[in-house]
Formats: sequence, C-alpha cells, structure tokens
Amino acid sequence: MPGDTFYITTPIYYLNGHPHIGHAYTTIVADAAARWQRLKGREVRFMTGTDEHGQKVLEAAEALGLSPQEHTDRLVVHWKATFERLGIAHDRFIRTTDADHVALVTEVLRKLYEAGEIYRGDYEGWYLVKDEVFVTEKEREERIASGELAEQDFRRITEANYFFRMSQHRQALLDHIEAHPNFIQPENRRNEVLGFLRQDLGDLCISRPRSRMSWGIELPFDPDFVCYVWVDALLNYLTGAGFRADGDEAYLKWWPVDYHLIGKDILTTHAVYWTTMLFALGVRQPQHIFAHGWWISSDGAKMSKSTGNVIDVGLLCDAFGVDATRYFFLREIRFGADGGFSYDGFLSRYNTDLANDLGNLAHRALSMTTKWLGATVPARAEPDAALRAIAERAASAFDQHLGVLEPKEAIEALWELVRAGNKYVDDSEPWALNKAGKTEALASVMRDLLEICAVAGLLLQPVMPGKAAELLQKVGLDNPRAQLASLLSAERVLDLLQEGAPLQLGDPLFPRFREMPESIASLFVPEETMDEADVPLPELEWIEYPDFAKLLLKVGVVLQASDHPNADKLLVMKVDVGEARPRTICAGIKGTFSPEELVGRTVVVVANLKPRKLRGIPSEGMILAAGGEIVTDLVTAKAAPGDTVR
Repeated sequence: MPGDTFYITTPIYYLNGHPHIGHAYTTIVADAAARWQRLKGREVRFMTGTDEHGQKVLEAAEALGLSPQEHTDRLVVHWKATFERLGIAHDRFIRTTDADHVALVTEVLRKLYEAGEIYRGDYEGWYLVKDEVFVTEKEREERIASGELAEQDFRRITEANYFFRMSQHRQALLDHIEAHPNFIQPENRRNEVLGFLRQDLGDLCISRPRSRMSWGIELPFDPDFVCYVWVDALLNYLTGAGFRADGDEAYLKWWPVDYHLIGKDILTTHAVYWTTMLFALGVRQPQHIFAHGWWISSDGAKMSKSTGNVIDVGLLCDAFGVDATRYFFLREIRFGADGGFSYDGFLSRYNTDLANDLGNLAHRALSMTTKWLGATVPARAEPDAALRAIAERAASAFDQHLGVLEPKEAIEALWELVRAGNKYVDDSEPWALNKAGKTEALASVMRDLLEICAVAGLLLQPVMPGKAAELLQKVGLDNPRAQLASLLSAERVLDLLQEGAPLQLGDPLFPRFREMPESIASLFVPEETMDEADVPLPELEWIEYPDFAKLLLKVGVVLQASDHPNADKLLVMKVDVGEARPRTICAGIKGTFSPEELVGRTVVVVANLKPRKLRGIPSEGMILAAGGEIVTDLVTAKAAPGDTVR
C-alpha cells in the first residue's frame, strides 16, 4: 500500500446557484474513491466545499437585497443537502468564508509578499465577468469569433493591482510535468498544459481593488485590495491539510494530496496557477491532478447553469434511487472523457445492468435457495473452479481500476462475474436438479450463486453503499471489511459466506421499470399532443434559397493536424477535398479535439468560403461542427473526398 493516508479533493464549487449534474459527478467519483480507500484500511481525508467570494456572488446578493454572507449561507444549505442525499461521505465540507481558511489565505499572502513573490503594478486589459478573470486580446477575439461569448461579456479595465510572479516558476513546472508523466491526467490534458507553458507565461493578477469588488479576503499588506477569488479558492486544499505558513509540518500527514479532481474547464487554474504558487511556497506538488470531461445533453450542448440545460440530480434520485444514480455516473463513461446524458439512456442502463443483471441474479439465487433448501446458506465442498477464477480476476481488476480513478472499468470487470453468474444459472439448471432430487449438487450451485452475490456486494460498497449493504445482509455476510480484505488478497474467493447463516429474500434489489417514471415522463410533452399550428417558428434572420445555394459543401478527409503556433484555441489542418492539393484550414476546435484525434476523420468543408488569414496562417475553408456553447462533434458524411454535400 502506498501509504497509510489518502487525501482527495473536489474543486470547491462556486456559489452562483444550486448544484447540478456536473458537481454531482465529480463529487460522486471522489466519494467512491475515498470509500474504497477507507474500506482497505487507509486513513482518508476527502474534502469538498464551496467557493463563496467574488464579484458574481456580490452582485447576486445585492440583487436580492442581502449581504454576501447571508446569500451564501442560504445557498450552501442546498449544496450540503444535495451531497447528503447522494450519500457523499466527506470528511470536511469547507467554505472559503470559514475562519481557518481566511486565516490561512492571509498567512500565505503575507509570506509570498515578504518573499518578493508578490509585487504591485498597473494593469490594463479585458475582464471577463462570467469567469472573473482577465483575458488577453487574442483570447477575447477568439472567444467572440467562436460564438462562445459576445463583446458585452468583457469589460475594459485599467487599474493598479498586485501580481504573483508566476512566470518565474514556468520552467520548474515544465520540468516537473516532464519528469512525472501521470502528474496531470488524462494524457490529452497533460499535453494541453505543456502546450500552454511552452508559450510566454505572464504573471498572475492576484487582487481586486476594494473600491470595485469588496467581497473577498483583505490583502494583509494593503487594505485597499482583496484577494482574487481563484487564489483564495485554490488555497483551500492546504487549509484542508492543516497547512501553516510558519513552517509547522503537521500538514505533511496529508500532503501531498493524492488526487485533485477537477473539470477540464478549470485545468489551467489548477495545473498552472496553483502549481506555481506551490513552488513559490516551497510546498510539494500534488501527486495527481485529474481533469474529467463534461456531460453533454441530448442536443449536444455542455450541461451548465449558464446554458440552462442542467439535470436535476434530485429528480433522478427520486425516480430511480440514490444508488442507481451513483451507479450510472460511475459506470456510464470513462473518467476523463466527455459523455452524453439522456433520460432514456439512464433508464436503459438501470434496466440492463441493475434490474436484469445484478438484481435478477440476486433474486434468483435467494428465491431458489429459500424455496428448495431453506432460508440459510447451504453447505458446499468446493466452489466451481471456473467461477472462482472469474471472481478472483474481477476482484483484482476492480481494485486496480478504482485505485487509479477508473470506476467505469472497475464496474465492467465486476460485471463479467455478474453475467457469468446468470449464465451459470442457465447452464446448471437448478430447477432440474431440484426436480431430480439431486440435493447436494443443487446446494453446491446455489452456494456458488450466493457467493457471487457476496463478492458483488463487497466490491460495490463504494459505488452503491446502500444497495451493497442490503445485498450483503440478504446473503448473510457479516464483517464486510474483513471479508473484503480476504477477497482482495485471494485468501477467500467464493468462500466468504458461513454455512447456516440466515438469508433474507425480501423484495428485488432493483425492480424493473416498464416505462419512464412519471416524475420524469411528465417533463416532456409528447409530439402527437402538440398542435403544430399553435407553435410559432423562432425569430430568425431568414435567408432566401439562392443565398443558401451559393454554399459549396464538400466532403474532406483530414490528412494532418497540428496546434496553431499563434492561437490557443485553433488547430491547423491539411484537408483533402478531392483537389490537386490539400487545403489548409484553421478551426477553433482545440478544446474538443487533439490533433491526433482528427487525422483520418471525414469532415464537411465549406469549400467556396473566401480564404483569409487567421493569426497569420491562411485558412482555405471552414469545417462544419456541432454543439452548443462548445463544439462537441464534427459534421461528417459517408462519401469520398470531393463529393458534394447537398
């Protein structure tokens, strides 16, 4: 075991609304990882919480006629209640308004200032209110050009401020990333950070004038300024570890943190801002920063409060249960990738995995044993050798995958055993054994099935704590922590139950849904009930058909792709559109695709768009992409390069 302690964090979530699917996802993954390490005997600190300072909080509070503290005190109740509902067993829910955190931020800022890491300077630039960050002219232009933001989202600000000498630590950070391949995960996010660092890295503005934004932690060396919200927020990880700026080393019990779990949209703040601050403080770097993907709605848009398409996780819990909700998010997509969400997909996963596979296996094992052999664990000489091998392999793989934040792969490994159990029922035909009076053979089969249920219950404890405990109780397993240790060491595999232990049949673990639960189905109006004549078309700037006919759309294949040398969001591609030479096309899709992912992709190109230079490189067309706030996919066609799209 890599150590006796395990420290894992989620981002602290910005209090500009109620929690949604994205917040729930990160926190459920962290909770599952923390639960697993606790079950294995490690001392765990799992921390989540809320980020409560900043301009958006101040403006929201003023609009409600409340003080910022009153506003955040009201909102945080909903966050805590949601996490409790989801079974989140955190060790601390930190708030950036907590007294010990305010004290820690004050100490750290003073230490950095006295060390010459913070200086005063003048700044003029574009301020993006939504994200509470300054952006470069280039970033502003690209985000407006992409349609992601509008000109009114930015404010031109000129003011004095304090800056952190972030640029001085650029090379140290580059060296650290190169020396530790798993420091930033997954690999495409690591490459993204390396690309960012290989450009000029400026210093970081770490303050806001109190005259413009008063809701923040006061700078200890200048009361006219408050701390920039991101600096304040990032330091929560040290607060949680018990860090003190006076050199006290008690925090080293927990530091370095094992995992920072974050969304990919806050990668730069964690992988660059935070890490350079740690270098300046002389504090060791985190073991891992893991940036996961986004949940994409059925219409292809990222789910977020700003787009208004968030999913109510409370509704999912009401309709399907807390454990099924946790299972879906841990099972559905690889942690680190984007994934699609639909209610139909949720229902299908529930019925297929939980009702049909696990629920059916448990109910068959318990009902047949109770009916034919009595409500106790039957005796058996030896477990089936093939099943034992599958169970041992499943337990080992589950442990390995969940230990490195691969919950989808962990569950898939376990489901190999669950499905093998259902096949074993069909192949063994216990009903025929009972009819033939072969009691000993019947008992052996039923014991194997009950043992498979015990293995599933033990391994699913971090995934579905409630249903796992219920399943273990049904099959009569006591002392699950000790039994888990025996299973993972392969000391006892399919030999976990005690002969004669009581069984509890009860209701099925996961009743099958024949149709969508009413609480969800009622959200949607069936198309056949809508009077189309009563539904007006949206207000659009209409074009005539001749205008549309001017577009020449051709099928192309990406031959080469690389990062644009002068633009953070652009990729440069060579695209074969059936002409004498490939076209050079620039596209603002770097946040969604890596260059390697594009090579060989079939795309649709606007072929008669007048060429123009984008950041110094001629672009000879435009590729069609789909998505909402962000690009989520490319438009494609099953045709040859040069074919016309009509």
